[in-house]
Amino acid sequence: MSKAGPGTAGTVQDDLLTKFPELDPGLDIEWIDGSPGQFQMLLISGALDCGPFGALGIAEAAQKGAELVIFGSRLNNHGSWIVRGDSPYQHPSDLKGKRIATQLPTSDTYRQARMAAALQKLDLEKDFQVSFGPSVSNVALFNRGDVDAVIAIEPVSTQLIAQGHREIARVADQWREATGDNAPLSLVGVSATAKWVDGNTETARRVAQMTLAVNRRFATEPSLIRDPAIQGGMGIKNPSEELLALLEKRLPRVYATEWNEAVINDFNRQLDVAIDLKIIERRPKYSFAKTL
Repeated sequence: MSKAGPGTAGTVQDDLLTKFPELDPGLDIEWIDGSPGQFQMLLISGALDCGPFGALGIAEAAQKGAELVIFGSRLNNHGSWIVRGDSPYQHPSDLKGKRIATQLPTSDTYRQARMAAALQKLDLEKDFQVSFGPSVSNVALFNRGDVDAVIAIEPVSTQLIAQGHREIARVADQWREATGDNAPLSLVGVSATAKWVDGNTETARRVAQMTLAVNRRFATEPSLIRDPAIQGGMGIKNPSEELLALLEKRLPRVYATEWNEAVINDFNRQLDVAIDLKIIERRPKYSFAKTL
């Protein structure tokens, strides 16, 4: 299974299993390090059994012949447009022509940021000077002044806000304002190849059970971020009380606490919108999301 790296909210998955072994329904897991884009390539190649994928990424993979399935909850979108505290910019449209940093184009974080921006008549590929990289690298560019804004993910976005920088937009809010959909914007679910799920249905069911239990535990007990071990996994060092309070408030919305037809319908709606915006060409020709 994929192991999220420092600077990402997904690290609570393996950290909470270490802290609360009862959340693990009898799985023998080998955790593989990497970035979201790397995980997706490893999943397609078969080097990884389970990892994060969203609907847009699966549709792109399907166009290349891969057949991937989402079968459990993982993360809601947690991308934020962050500018410096003394910046004059108030809205993403103010940054046209400016330099921004964001996640790799192979990540669903970027795909959804591009889709949400397009709903506000902004083209991430044409209207901005974009630098791509992992979360930690993007923040380094931002802190050096090499970019004017960063589309950051948690917990990095909250760290930047605690340092006095400003959040001028959230990808999930852009989506909600344009579509009127008040449900959480599902980013990625736990995924595998259709062949693996068909051949390991009971294991897949346990994985889905585990990821849901982990998410619900943190979402209902965000004070867990005060545990140094959980902080260490996320790459948080010597946090202030202000930062911890902000993280307790902002992190719960990241973790998807339901896996059902409503969530699957959300992924399907994303595909409809992305096709209309010409961000992806077409839907997968098979059912790409299921409950087990």
